[in-house]
Amino acid sequence: MTENIAILGSTGSIGTQTLEVIRDIGGIKVWAMSTNTRIDLFEEQVREFRPDIVCVMDGEKAEEFRKNVADLPVKVYTGMEGLIAVATYSKADTVVNSVVGNIGLVPTTEAIKAKKNIALANKETLVTSGELVMRLIKDNGVKMYPVDSEHSAIFQSLQGNEGNKIAKIFLTASGGPFRTYKDVSKVTVDDALRHPNWDMGKKITIDSATLMNKGLEVIEAKWLFNVELEQIQVLVHPQSVVHSMVGYEDGAVIAQLGEPDMRVPIQYALTYPKRVKNSFPKIDFFERNDLTFERPHADRFPCLGLAYKAIRTGGTMPAVLNAANEVAVAKFIDKKIGFLDIPRLIEKTMEAYTVKYNYNLEDVLNADKWAREYAESIEVD
Repeated sequence: MTENIAILGSTGSIGTQTLEVIRDIGGIKVWAMSTNTRIDLFEEQVREFRPDIVCVMDGEKAEEFRKNVADLPVKVYTGMEGLIAVATYSKADTVVNSVVGNIGLVPTTEAIKAKKNIALANKETLVTSGELVMRLIKDNGVKMYPVDSEHSAIFQSLQGNEGNKIAKIFLTASGGPFRTYKDVSKVTVDDALRHPNWDMGKKITIDSATLMNKGLEVIEAKWLFNVELEQIQVLVHPQSVVHSMVGYEDGAVIAQLGEPDMRVPIQYALTYPKRVKNSFPKIDFFERNDLTFERPHADRFPCLGLAYKAIRTGGTMPAVLNAANEVAVAKFIDKKIGFLDIPRLIEKTMEAYTVKYNYNLEDVLNADKWAREYAESIEVD
């Protein structure tokens, strides 16, 4: 169980729930924290948890924040330098990476080099640089604990089965708000943000609606659990009670179940290998007595297929997929493009890119930059 942590993105969905976990179970000290622009909430958090150092990514907001907390003995950083300072702070042994987007990649790698364990909620770290990051994890002798409910479920289903061969990973998906829709061409941003089961940030909620979220999780699972793509099967499970499963070569399938509550996998990442009592809702199987599974409609949700194409292509293509998706989702949220334009914009960007296979972290960042600029410039039909 970790006792000393730093949190990247403490004012986001995962960050605020991480602090809820800490309030509930106690015994964990937050030494460093970061936010992007939400300085009002951040000030409340800093006054409550009293970290030594913080980062406000936005420079102007950082100056305002410094004035607001002038009475506190806290050092305020800004920008990427500040994010790295939080991620590598000496008093923390575990870094919770809950920022959204590829901005989380560099501070994660720096934290690993500083011998920090990683509680990972930032999908982009493994999507864009899974091979590089997992090699860094091994070389530095640290641990990576998944925070996503699905990857946490897989991780939990592997416990006690070291040395047993994985036959199949069953990665569950809620199906999002449009699971039963025959036509999604006219859906709105508000429609896409109405997730049936989970309370998440805007970007990840849109990704769930397009099924890109599940595509990114497939890529994550490949690297995190060292399996082949063919060993990962996506199952649509509308109730979000079975968070994922692992099948073994003897035919046994081990699943992790629970209420759709992100605080449980967050807590497990912080308390592993211990399970600590909390006050969160517990599952009632007399109420949750109708669990169903379906095949994903890949033709209706092409983003899932694009994610498979990116990882099969390999090299720096997943970084391009991820960057193009971030741009497309932002455009959709800003009502500049329609829902079905999201996969069109991503596909156009991928088709225009020349993959680099012998790559390093700088190549990943360059691919990310190129894809963002290209995706911003093109028009969808």
